[in-house]
Amino acid sequence: MKFQYFLILSLTVTTIFSQQKKKPNILFIISDDLTATGVSSYENKVCKTPNIDKLASEGIKFTRTYSQYPVCGPSRASLLTGYYPSATKTYGYVSGRENIGNERNTLPQLFKNNGYYTARVNKIYHMGVPIDIETGSNGEDDADSWTERFNSQGPEWKADGEAELVQGNPDGKIERKGGNVMTIVKAKGDDLAHSDGKTAQKTIELIKKHKDKPFFLAVGFVRPHVPFVAPKKYFKPYPFEKMEVPKKLKGDWDDIPKRGINYVTSKNAQMNLEQEKKAIAAYYASVSYMDAQVGKVLKTLKEEGLEDNTIVVFTSDHGFHLGEHDFWMKVSLHEESVRVPMIIKAPGRDPAVCNSFTELLDLYPTLASLANLNYSKHLQGKDLAPLLKNPNKKFRKMAFSVSQGGRSFLVRTKKWAYIQYDEDAASGIELFDMEKDPQQFTNLAQVSKYKRIVKKMKRKLKNKLLEVRTNDLNIKY
Repeated sequence: MKFQYFLILSLTVTTIFSQQKKKPNILFIISDDLTATGVSSYENKVCKTPNIDKLASEGIKFTRTYSQYPVCGPSRASLLTGYYPSATKTYGYVSGRENIGNERNTLPQLFKNNGYYTARVNKIYHMGVPIDIETGSNGEDDADSWTERFNSQGPEWKADGEAELVQGNPDGKIERKGGNVMTIVKAKGDDLAHSDGKTAQKTIELIKKHKDKPFFLAVGFVRPHVPFVAPKKYFKPYPFEKMEVPKKLKGDWDDIPKRGINYVTSKNAQMNLEQEKKAIAAYYASVSYMDAQVGKVLKTLKEEGLEDNTIVVFTSDHGFHLGEHDFWMKVSLHEESVRVPMIIKAPGRDPAVCNSFTELLDLYPTLASLANLNYSKHLQGKDLAPLLKNPNKKFRKMAFSVSQGGRSFLVRTKKWAYIQYDEDAASGIELFDMEKDPQQFTNLAQVSKYKRIVKKMKRKLKNKLLEVRTNDLNIKY
């Protein structure tokens, strides 16, 4: 009996020790162009995202996460290299490798070099949507980051089904159009007829195949990026007639600098009210389709018994305007374009909501820290691991983003959103009281009583740029 007791005790200790030593898996899921206002576990009451919502209820839901650049390429390059766009001068559709050099590890490369199987399924670094998805090409991918990489080719705007172009088509003569425009397709066929369905299927295959060794799986869903393409069934919950457009304020643009008017608007896209409602409905349908694919992946993770040793991240590269201020798509530094959902579910961490400012840039050091990997001291993100233990902990006092080729800037504090065009503010500034005016209707920058605030925010921006550009990259600014 004593021998059996000690044998059981020995085996238990050995098991505990081996579990402690086991490297955690990383399941990194990123959606394309998903605004925080489009997720029902955030503040949307119309769009249905049950699978993302379930993950949010099980992990840490961050409510104030900001993209470092509200365009796909530079945002993803920043997240994956660990540097601000203003540090690397990465403002275009590139991977970022060109500007950080081969001697520095990207986020997945760090895991690859530490014994992980690393795989990319579809869009992680920049891919042109719809072009690279149509051709099934690698886009601006960084091959050194991955053990293997997989592309999910799909028909995109050419998908068989009922189509309608709601941008630049006032008379409705054009049924559909390719490129970065709002073509809607209520597609025939099932989930697997399209890119995101194929991405979920491949991810499920990889989880099952590599479950016995540590993996870093990066899963890139392309919806709700335009074109708004999804199987027809996902459109049914969103009849366009019942969609509500955002509040419109007469003279809304009167106090906004010219550079602050977004590149796609209801005016220059010649959209009527019906087209606006159809665009919103199609965006929600695309989100629901993507959410269903997220659910399939998370279900497999659970079925394979990997939940207790896998860190799951869900986020997006930037937001998306759905008619706020008559703006559409991204690029703008207004809230809907630059704020994103972010959820981190880590084993042993209790579910919670964190309202601290965080940035996508923080994911690199956070994942490295949670996996006990040594990473470069030069990374410009901050380790979020303390927030996973104590979500109320004071963390960032502000968020920082840039746009328009690095020539427009956002400094976002709890009370203020300050946007400046050009480093010398030659093209104007915007100041919004986010406590009294969260929808950003009233620009206070030229109101005399706020001169002191403007001066303070200019100083914050100047100091932030100095901090960001003080790095190990040897780039002249």
